[in-house]
Amino acid sequence: LPQVLSLGADVLPEYKLQAPRIHRWTILHYSPFKAVWDWLILLLVIYTAVFTPYSAAFLLSDSEEAQRHHCGYSCSPLNVVDLIVDIMFIIDILINFRTTYVNINDEVVSHPGKIAIHYFKGWFLIDMVAAIPFDLLIFGSGSEETTTLIGLLKTARLLRLVRVARKLDRYSEYGAAVLFLLMCTFALIAHWLACIWYAIGNVEGQRTGWLHALGQQIGKPLNGSDPRRGPSIKDKYVTALYFTFSSLTSVGFGNVSPNTNSEKIFSICVMLIGSLMYASIFGNVSAIIQRLYSGTARYHTQMLRVREFIRFHQIPNPLRQRLEEYFQHAWSYTNGIDMVLKGFPECLQADICLHLNRSLLQNCAPFRGATKGCLRALAMKFKTTHAPPGDTLVHAGDVLTALYFISRGSIEILRGDVVVAILGKNDTFGEPLHLHARPGKSRADVRALTYCDLHKILREDLLEVLDMYPEFSDRFWSTLEITFNLRDTNMIPGSPGSDELDGGFSRLRRRKLSFRRRPEKGAGSGGRDPRG
Repeated sequence: LPQVLSLGADVLPEYKLQAPRIHRWTILHYSPFKAVWDWLILLLVIYTAVFTPYSAAFLLSDSEEAQRHHCGYSCSPLNVVDLIVDIMFIIDILINFRTTYVNINDEVVSHPGKIAIHYFKGWFLIDMVAAIPFDLLIFGSGSEETTTLIGLLKTARLLRLVRVARKLDRYSEYGAAVLFLLMCTFALIAHWLACIWYAIGNVEGQRTGWLHALGQQIGKPLNGSDPRRGPSIKDKYVTALYFTFSSLTSVGFGNVSPNTNSEKIFSICVMLIGSLMYASIFGNVSAIIQRLYSGTARYHTQMLRVREFIRFHQIPNPLRQRLEEYFQHAWSYTNGIDMVLKGFPECLQADICLHLNRSLLQNCAPFRGATKGCLRALAMKFKTTHAPPGDTLVHAGDVLTALYFISRGSIEILRGDVVVAILGKNDTFGEPLHLHARPGKSRADVRALTYCDLHKILREDLLEVLDMYPEFSDRFWSTLEITFNLRDTNMIPGSPGSDELDGGFSRLRRRKLSFRRRPEKGAGSGGRDPRG
């Protein structure tokens, strides 16, 4: 349990560390190793998406199959790379069985059994099919049917692209990234269609297919008795890619044209696909560009207002830098959306504030058991504060006018140049408001160590809400644990800040804030204070 720290001279810095309770060999989904591994698998999937169709269409021929049968499986470097990719995919399956995940309640699940069940219900089947080394399992048979079967089965690796598409969805809010991904998708589909276009021409053989016409055009006619004669693989692939790009973009020059019925049917399909892609990708380029610059325009407009404020009031340079850095951090965290809240009616604002502060109100023990109305009133009073590293939230000697709840980041408590405590997520600092009629002064500095997000509620606002809900007040104060009490207790008795002179002022203020007794007349002096 967190304890209230004192500022004695013998207090050493306390670093709040929570020992992770996870099973051995379990990998955290946010660990650096998992991040590097995911990028490695992503690169292997991209390699698979490019080379698997190319290998299945262009490289699997009877002559090469016979050569591989004589010299062994490792005679082709591409086959060795494919085997390594299959092994890496199998290892990835094993890693996924030991990787934590976040459930629907935003809880990190590290139990091996639950991880296995979650993976079985999710991506296991797709990953398993994509990792089977079909060409290694069927290796040794040199028949044409087996070669064709291997080419078709190897395309099962493309199933992993579904998982990649889900990972890349996080970049959908960036216009430039969306535009780049759409162009890459267009090029990848053109590459796949080029492989299919060549496969159709290869099946047509020595008839009047497009490969036959290509051989006549470049002076390398096809020869059935000598497969080594005729257009090279490079000529075939470049020509096929040229045809698919020209068909998808509806540019087609006609120098590469379909001749057989199979080629014409495929060309019709390519043109249909091209029309859909053209409408979905290139037709939305203007919208993507507008979205790309819309957020930037709003940011620069608000930033210009901040700079005009700085210039008009002649803010000195150190404070100016703090203002600009705070605005940049707050914008990156909220994207300026919090400015919209002020335009809604108060009843709707209460519901929105209740949603925005739901993590604090649901997970923090003092707020449990409160009624819906009490939580709505509290949510309206809470303010979210963002602090960049090095920013001082409270200075020594400042009046403690608020209570702070840390939701993200770390802060340090300093007395002079000595760090006396370091607080983190779910910690609370300020002073026990119910024990003192008047706000005290801080005896230490509070400075942000990292980018921090804090929920802040003013002293008067909190006391006002608790005065309206006296049945909740006692439970709140009994369960509230302030991790660090900033109040300076070394005050002279009888001074204006001490408690000896605050009795009458406290009773007067409490009667003033009590909305519950406001309609009653003459009951203020005789009523019992709800906070005791």
